[in-house]
Amino acid sequence: MRSKMLACAATLIGGAMFTLASAPAHAQQDCPRGSLDTLYCDADKDLVADQPADESKWKDPSTLVFTYTPVEDPAVYRDAFADFQEYLSKATGKKVVYYTVQSNSAEIEAMRSGRLHIAGFSTGPTGFAVNLAGAVPIAVKGTPDGFQGYNLIMITRKDSGIKSLADLKGKKIAHTSPSSNSGNLAPRALLPDEGLTPGEDYEIVFSGKHDQSILGVVSGDYDAAPVASDVFTRMVARGVVKAEDIEILYRSPKFPTSSFAYAHDLHPDLVHKIVGAFHTYRFPEQMQKAFKGADRFYPITYKADWDVIRTIAAATGASYDRKGLDAMAAKEAAKKAKKKKKQ
Repeated sequence: MRSKMLACAATLIGGAMFTLASAPAHAQQDCPRGSLDTLYCDADKDLVADQPADESKWKDPSTLVFTYTPVEDPAVYRDAFADFQEYLSKATGKKVVYYTVQSNSAEIEAMRSGRLHIAGFSTGPTGFAVNLAGAVPIAVKGTPDGFQGYNLIMITRKDSGIKSLADLKGKKIAHTSPSSNSGNLAPRALLPDEGLTPGEDYEIVFSGKHDQSILGVVSGDYDAAPVASDVFTRMVARGVVKAEDIEILYRSPKFPTSSFAYAHDLHPDLVHKIVGAFHTYRFPEQMQKAFKGADRFYPITYKADWDVIRTIAAATGASYDRKGLDAMAAKEAAKKAKKKKKQ
């Protein structure tokens, strides 16, 4: 569920190779578009692509292609979404097929090229999907109380004498790893507005993992640590640490998990049916287990609910454009090559 600012190489979906160069090359006429690619317009300034003004470009396919963000074991989630696909099929009157994607960038490129209609995108790559593929996020997994997500929390020992973020100046603070969202990127982006600049106001040491940061705070190795709230909650539930021993100095806005989006150029009548299906569907027991207790798709908007993610991306130099996607793909390609070499 971690936000992945660095993600995946362009590879395959359904056996076909995609690159951004293969997408339609015709840019829209001059129009408001903000950060969106030149293929799209954003006249209403909601930060996502408008439906094409030309009705002849509205798509109403007989078969809807659906996928979920790439994971280590894609078959698990293909099976988990089987019931929802059937529900979506009945709601739209369309056949719905699932394609397993091998990378985030392949998923993004597939929607940009018009071969993917509905998809779940990981938290960080959602920005690329919106700007480069015309994805319109409408939901995340959740419960009646809100969407499923997690926060950055800054923790310290209750008996440390540290009572506020200001007290961390001059201290030794454990970040997890350079690429971690809540363990490093988010603190660098969000804490300066709270009057605390990581690396300047306090010394950063890397622990390697969230649980190691938490245990290091408890043992007194670190004065404090920014960690993911869900990891902390699980460690408390397992009895690894005691909540009463920990003081939470700061809690960020909630980071959403993967978004579910439709392609911007689908026919408005079809979009209405798709959105309705997402908002009325309730997860069966098997799906709730697969998604850690979530029982529905919770309505969101990219403009409001991805604001904190965009803030982090901007503050850490990430760009939701072609250059950023190329960098993301290159890093993942290197990661995959390294993993293959070990095998």
